[in-house]
Amino acid sequence: MAKKKTAAVAKRRKSSPRLAAHSSPPKAQSPEPSAQTRTYTILDYRLEKPSFTLRQVRAGDEVRYEVESGDLSAAVPPIRESKYLSKQQAIEIYRWMLLNRRMETALENLYKQGKVVGGVYFGLGQEACSCASAYALKPDEWLGPMIRNQGSLLVRGFSPRDIMMQYMAKAGSPTKGRDASSHFGDHVKRNVVAPISTLGDLIPVLAGVALGARLQGKNIAVMTYIGDGGQSTGVTYEGLNFAAVQNLGLVLLVENNLWGYSTPADMQFRVKDLAERAIAYGIPGVIVDGTDACQVFDACHDACERARRGEGPTLIEAKMMRMKGHAIHDAAEYVPKPLFEYWKKRDPIARLENYLVKAKKWLTAEENQKLIADVERQLEADREFAVNSPMPAPESAAGGVYCEAGCHEIKPKYATPTVRGGKAGGPKSSEAAVHLK
Repeated sequence: MAKKKTAAVAKRRKSSPRLAAHSSPPKAQSPEPSAQTRTYTILDYRLEKPSFTLRQVRAGDEVRYEVESGDLSAAVPPIRESKYLSKQQAIEIYRWMLLNRRMETALENLYKQGKVVGGVYFGLGQEACSCASAYALKPDEWLGPMIRNQGSLLVRGFSPRDIMMQYMAKAGSPTKGRDASSHFGDHVKRNVVAPISTLGDLIPVLAGVALGARLQGKNIAVMTYIGDGGQSTGVTYEGLNFAAVQNLGLVLLVENNLWGYSTPADMQFRVKDLAERAIAYGIPGVIVDGTDACQVFDACHDACERARRGEGPTLIEAKMMRMKGHAIHDAAEYVPKPLFEYWKKRDPIARLENYLVKAKKWLTAEENQKLIADVERQLEADREFAVNSPMPAPESAAGGVYCEAGCHEIKPKYATPTVRGGKAGGPKSSEAAVHLK
């Protein structure tokens, strides 16, 4: 009897006009999709789209992560053919990536020998992203690297000895021993803005650089980076929003390393792809495989061209795996070992080497070995130079504390900024607000 009554109630509820209208409005009352719905396109250049679900496992006081779903045995895809890179350019990017990798290996050894002051931050597995992106900039354009983008510093003209001396706080380092890691830049010759430890702060700074160039009559591309965790900071939103509103030529590389320190990506944000956030700014969003140098370069090339035409910023999400922990002190034990094995097979240097030697046959095996040996010779010479360089004299610590004559004199890079109306030396007495386009 109870079962029949329950079935009758369920039948009445199913046919109830009031409940039906609440759960699913009749078509006659629904707005037309074309009038209410807007669609957006996020370009995705990847040849594979790996997707893994992690679960948190607690065993006593220990918390660890395990891969719950996803194909860990998938074959490594080929390198996507570049629309723009010539043979020589592809080989040059490959060389920068090799130098980047070998330099960081040397830095790890120097740290273990007690020669490094402070910690070391690695970009292992991210060499394609750092080097191929910076390669897309012109010499008179600007770069704002993060601490892992040491490959981009090499592309912009710094040498391994500069970076190694910086980590060892030597007198000949770019900051004369006053800072550690990659906290240095060069606004005079190399157009590099020094990294800022506060994540996201480089974004409004680089937007300001693009604005300064525009006031001097030139649209340029400026490039900086942010991680998957750092992209959630407020200053990231403020800087990118300003760049979007003003149509500034900012190219933002979002390096989705899959882990924000020890937190997996799916516990950091709800969107499927971080490139989707570009929709909220009204700018293009692009996804690339961060281990494929050709994809990274092509996306950055297109974004830089947009910037030079005055069409505004682009957000590029590069998906890859940070193959070491946050810094040398972090063993990354929280990352499931199968994930490391999966991404190890997608080593960006091995993939590009295979592309150049076997797929394109742009390098013979002998030429490749010669190139590798040349990189090793350069690195060994720079390492010896850095190790044997003197430490700064104690009394030099007093220099550079206060502003000295001419130390902050920054001249226009492109042209003398133009001033609208008014007398020289001051603004007009009454002046309307100006939109900075």
